[in-house]
Amino acid sequence: MKDSIAPSSVEPLASSFTAAPKSLMERVEDALLPLINLVFLLLMFFIVAGQMQNRALPDLPGTIAEDASDRVRADLMVLASGEWQVDGRKVDANSLARHLPASDSKPSLTVGAAAGTAMADLESLFGLLADRGYQDVVLLTEPSGP
Repeated sequence: MKDSIAPSSVEPLASSFTAAPKSLMERVEDALLPLINLVFLLLMFFIVAGQMQNRALPDLPGTIAEDASDRVRADLMVLASGEWQVDGRKVDANSLARHLPASDSKPSLTVGAAAGTAMADLESLFGLLADRGYQDVVLLTEPSGP
């Protein structure tokens, strides 16, 4: 004898799997999960891809040299008074190009600025350097006192 199920005793499958509608808070939480996952993925990426430079800063005006053998040398120093120095000698705008390395011989020019150097002094210097062909300038500064 064949077992048969009467059609009236079978419930539709869809009705047994339907859940109560989600509240607004549950829907917001569900929508935020992909964003949270993305933030953590970006955090891991920047931790892995970020590089820490193990390069010492050059002696800036007003600092004491610790060990000069492994320190980076600044091509141009800007004192708090606004004066410029190249290799310990004061230079002015007219003689600056003669004392600096050629703009095509180095990938970037390193400029050390003392604490308290006015931004207007740096802007005029950067404009002058750009006119002389220095496109990449690395600015090294020291923090101002407390």
